[in-house]
Amino acid sequence: MNRPHARNSLGKVFVNELFSALEQLRFDEKVRVVVFKSEVKGVFCAGADLKERAKMDDEEVGHFVKRLRNLMDEIAALPVPTIAAIDGYALGGGLELALACDLRVAASSAKMGLIETTRGLLPGAGGTQRLPRCVGIGLAKELIFTGRQIDGQEAFSMGLVNHTVPQNSEGDAAYQRAITLAKEILPQAPFAVKMGKLAINKGMEVDIASGMAIEAMCYAQNIPTRDRQEGMAAFREKRPPQFIGK
Repeated sequence: MNRPHARNSLGKVFVNELFSALEQLRFDEKVRVVVFKSEVKGVFCAGADLKERAKMDDEEVGHFVKRLRNLMDEIAALPVPTIAAIDGYALGGGLELALACDLRVAASSAKMGLIETTRGLLPGAGGTQRLPRCVGIGLAKELIFTGRQIDGQEAFSMGLVNHTVPQNSEGDAAYQRAITLAKEILPQAPFAVKMGKLAINKGMEVDIASGMAIEAMCYAQNIPTRDRQEGMAAFREKRPPQFIGK
């Protein structure tokens, strides 16, 4: 993300560009992991472009927030693992974008928060739903009700991020850790990883018995794959597997 003059805030043009990028990523079979990072030092995403929104009437605001919500849903629906590398401020819609990712890595100095209530708003792009699923209902309510900003270490302690790292002189410590994490995922069987993501995401929306049925359906799709056969052969032959995603 690189909108330096507006701290990567989510304006109309920027959102359209993100939709276009997601469309390309979704259908690129070579993509195995997606990392969301900022090219703007000190900020991941400052949230909605409030200067732009101030010029909208009530109906336009409703339509645009719906589009933001759809954007976050599209990020969450990417079939491959997604990682948010939070090296600076992730506020409002910026944190909602990170929450739409599967994994989050933050610099210890990064600042995060769903600050909408401090602006007379409430989270409208998934924050009220994804944050409690991530940190629990009680903590989510406290963070949303207060509009509090927390740093990377606090975020890690409550389970909001998977990893926290000290910031480096280049200001990209979270990105570097995210790349390391991505490299751990890359050697694994791509289709199995996709099915694992699908089983978890869909299973979390239903009761456990239905979730087990979803897992069984995902597992059944993986059984006839060449990668499963390769994995078994590599185990027997005591060699690293060479997965091809089929």
